Amino acid sequence: MAEKDDYLIDLLVDLGFVTSDQVEQARKEAQAAGVGVVDYMVANGMLRPADVTQAKAAHFGAEVVNLAGMQIDDAVIAAVPRHIAKKYRVVPVYLHDNTLTVAMSDPSDLATIDSLTHLLNKEIVVMVASEPEIEAALAKYYGGQRSVVDDEKFKGVIEELTREHVEVTGSFGQDQEAEVDADAPIIRLVNSIITDAVKMRASDIHLEPLEKRFRVRYRIDGILHEVKGPPKRLQAAIISRLKIMSNMSISEHRIPQDGRIQTKVGNKVLDLRVSCIPTTHGESIVMRILDKEGLKLGLPELGFFTDDQQTFERLITLPDGILLVTGPTGSGKTTTLYAVLHFINRPDRKIITVEDPVEYILAGINQVQVNEAVGLTFATALRSILRQAPNIIMVGEIRDLETATIAINASLTGHLVFSTLHTNDAPSAVTRLIDIGVKPFLVASSTRAIMAQRLVRRVCKKCAEPRQPTEAEIRQLNLDPEQLATAKFMAGRGCAECANTGYRGRMGIFEIFVVDDEARKLIYEKVPASVLRNRAREMGMRTLREDGIRKVLAGLTTPEEVIRATVGDEA
Repeated sequence: MAEKDDYLIDLLVDLGFVTSDQVEQARKEAQAAGVGVVDYMVANGMLRPADVTQAKAAHFGAEVVNLAGMQIDDAVIAAVPRHIAKKYRVVPVYLHDNTLTVAMSDPSDLATIDSLTHLLNKEIVVMVASEPEIEAALAKYYGGQRSVVDDEKFKGVIEELTREHVEVTGSFGQDQEAEVDADAPIIRLVNSIITDAVKMRASDIHLEPLEKRFRVRYRIDGILHEVKGPPKRLQAAIISRLKIMSNMSISEHRIPQDGRIQTKVGNKVLDLRVSCIPTTHGESIVMRILDKEGLKLGLPELGFFTDDQQTFERLITLPDGILLVTGPTGSGKTTTLYAVLHFINRPDRKIITVEDPVEYILAGINQVQVNEAVGLTFATALRSILRQAPNIIMVGEIRDLETATIAINASLTGHLVFSTLHTNDAPSAVTRLIDIGVKPFLVASSTRAIMAQRLVRRVCKKCAEPRQPTEAEIRQLNLDPEQLATAKFMAGRGCAECANTGYRGRMGIFEIFVVDDEARKLIYEKVPASVLRNRAREMGMRTLREDGIRKVLAGLTTPEEVIRATVGDEA
């Protein structure tokens, strides 16, 4: 390690990535810590991994390759068997005649290059990539934490399809479903795609037909990760199978369709909400995985600190009024409302929901599915359920004046109403309601509180370690010396548990605007949202960014996550 450090250190100094003084200081501290000098400088932010990669490449006259920004052909990946790629930590990049170009993190490793030459019987050309990029590419192309189905499964499916003379473009029909063999290769392949997604904690599965390949991506903790997809030739069969499972018409390819799948993975029974839409190169399918275990979340699991949780618990147990949860799509509004219903669901309360669609079936709660095709809209459903004498009503979303008016009137006649709105912050929800035509005095009289929220990724507990924020992050979050002195900044190093992302799971950051008499007066006067926001701040409302900062200082998430989630929000 020391020899590698010596040649690297000289290179890094020559290239201007670090100074000699920085190296000497780092050398003393690295010796005390028992680690390599270069590793110490990278871990402490004195060097970027990309700087080290650049230096290695420059020394050996090799090119740097950006593995994350390229899609490597299956034929090239097949040139290096999985066990060899994983043993030697190399990724094949190009194949031309008998010359194979591979990416590796250490171009000085002549033993590996020699072994590859003999094992693969090819001339090896080396390109350089960082270790994290190599790890991510190995997972993407060869399996591991991010593999969807491995090459052996694909090979088996293709062989069986060929042997059984299955015509992949139209092998399944709606009337044949009962006769389909449960062990048929396409069925096993589709099941493995779903099973792997569940194991990796994905919330969505995206199957996207592109011009020359069939792309599969999983959304994990809000971020899309591409995994190795099936061959393009199996695209039609896979889509047909999924359409059968979700009770869609497999003969219709021109219009969007929606459906549901109920399946069992291990001991879990899961609902999948399926959307199919025609695209240029075939039908694209997105499956939302609805895990009922998520409904058992308590308020602390959503990300509330004790003070906000106490405020929120008081609000959701009020006898009447309307409480709104706001935020963009994917900010966790529905999960929050379901957690609220789970919290307040008791035998002495009648709860009815109107949703589009009903995502989860909740025990003990009456749920109504909107069906606009037959005239069952939010407004018509709301009118009818008021005759059912509920105590608590949850409206999936307020979209128009009619729905808003009925919901607000219900809240004024002894019902507690929960709903969502698409606005960026809490005070803007008032302006939004008035803009769609609700009278200001109705908004002022009925609204008890508005909560805006966003989701940020949690630092992985398994590989969390202290990490100081950069000057830019400190400036963007406007952190003062007192906060820095008591902060417990953490970041994930990356491990098998979190698929080398450094994050596992998500939590909410919240902005709770409790409407008091002074705020009601301002609403009645139709003041701008900025004036209402200033009043809310005077009352002690924390902004989304301020709540995010609290969670950064506690080591629960990272500065970059909060900055990303609260762009445009001033602390």
